[in-house]
Amino acid sequence: MNDLFLTEEQLMLRDMVRDFAANEVAPAAEELDRNSRFPKEIIAKMVDIGLMGIPIPKEYGGAGMDHVAYATAVYEMGKVCASTAITMAAHTSLGTTPILLVGSEDQKKKYLPPLASGETIGAFGLTELEAGSDAGATKTTAVLYGNEWVINGGKIFTTNAGVAGILTATAVVIEDGERKGIGAFIIETDNPGLKIGPPEKKMGWKASDTRQIFFEDMRLDKDSLLGSPEDGFKTFLKALTGGRISIGALSVGTAEGAYEAALKYSQERVAFGRPIHKFQSVGFKLANMATDIEAAKLLVYQAAKRYDNGENTVKEAAMAKLFASETAMRTATEAIQVFGGYGYIKDYPVERYFRDAKVLTIGEGTSEVQRLVILREILKSIDKGAFTA
Repeated sequence: MNDLFLTEEQLMLRDMVRDFAANEVAPAAEELDRNSRFPKEIIAKMVDIGLMGIPIPKEYGGAGMDHVAYATAVYEMGKVCASTAITMAAHTSLGTTPILLVGSEDQKKKYLPPLASGETIGAFGLTELEAGSDAGATKTTAVLYGNEWVINGGKIFTTNAGVAGILTATAVVIEDGERKGIGAFIIETDNPGLKIGPPEKKMGWKASDTRQIFFEDMRLDKDSLLGSPEDGFKTFLKALTGGRISIGALSVGTAEGAYEAALKYSQERVAFGRPIHKFQSVGFKLANMATDIEAAKLLVYQAAKRYDNGENTVKEAAMAKLFASETAMRTATEAIQVFGGYGYIKDYPVERYFRDAKVLTIGEGTSEVQRLVILREILKSIDKGAFTA
């Protein structure tokens, strides 16, 4: 993030994460990607330095920092390894935040400390085969029998599913034969009714853990429901708002990593007797990349700041996620163009940045969904007689 907007505490965190990313993550990033290997030893070191609970209050075992600090950490990590960054982001924004948002005090005291400390990794199950962009079409059901919920169904594309100890998932709540809404449930992953599929073979984010999960007559205590049945849909929408800010930060990091690689190569590669950055066709690409990245940073920072202030950030989070993710894709594409044929070779880092960038325009709401969200929020402003673009 831009130094202008960071406090001394946030700058200290930024510098710590930057050093950690350079010294511990960057040297392993290519091997992790090549072997689709989850960065278990790196995550353990991140736990040791307190990176798994940055925005979680101290009373629940977190660092007690804000979302500007958290976005900064995701951004710095994303510059060197998107897989490691998304592991931290999914754990924090999706695996932990729903419990913080609407959990009872008993649920918070039980589950937040191990999540905030990183002793336990968190995951969030939302997407289904027929409920992706249309999350309200959830088919998974939770039927109340006495003091137990019986859950059947499943989720796809669940980040951290194979390494998580605590999973939050959504299901249609049914009581006395009546549908009450979409609820969110806390699930300990050693539950015998939870079946976890093998790791998905992905184009990018290859070192992160992504799997299908299945609920087969899975039984949960009645108090595993987060809030009321009607809260479930609102809960994951709130979680997605914060999650979109973190994906925006990851997108800026991915873009900057690709840009820095292209800039360095353009200074080293000589054609027609001079470095290629001196040719306008290459120099203008670099100028466009740098400008887009700065604009994306400001959008992410604005959304994080407003989120910390308790303001409605639905529009700002969607804008940040939309622009930053598409900036990452454009920047990675242009970085490959700067490298020429070498950009298509796995020995050079921009090939990995390109593969990692694509999913940013899909996960936590596609670009198309973000535009719908932004338009909806704009129209709401018009209806209120206070239009703000």
